[in-house]
Amino acid sequence: MTATQIIRAYYDAFNAQDMETFLNLLHDEVVHDINQGERHQGKEHFRSFMAHMNSSYKENLTEMVIMANAEGTRGAAEFIVNGEYLATDEGLPEAKGQKYVLPAGAFFELRDGKVARISNYYNLNDWIAQVSK
Repeated sequence: MTATQIIRAYYDAFNAQDMETFLNLLHDEVVHDINQGERHQGKEHFRSFMAHMNSSYKENLTEMVIMANAEGTRGAAEFIVNGEYLATDEGLPEAKGQKYVLPAGAFFELRDGKVARISNYYNLNDWIAQVSK
């Protein structure tokens, strides 16, 4: 698969909530840069992170634009997060099923046909304002 196909498959699996396919697209030593947070490494950490996210948020990504370098080693995606806040996440406003629409993006490093690094970015203050209404 090309870099753009790998990234597309990653987001298609995310939108389908097909966590097995989603996680199989990750390199075993995947590096995950959490928006305005810490860097974590390893597929097992990512599995735990996604279990937490899926219990707190229900999200569907739309308006996907994917780009990659000619070598197929780096890529980026820009998209809209259409979500619902299901369960209160520590340090964030109380969840009451609030809906939100948030522009976001991610940068990727690809190695051996897998996602080796993903760095996610979105405006946390915008999200807080939307769910605090």
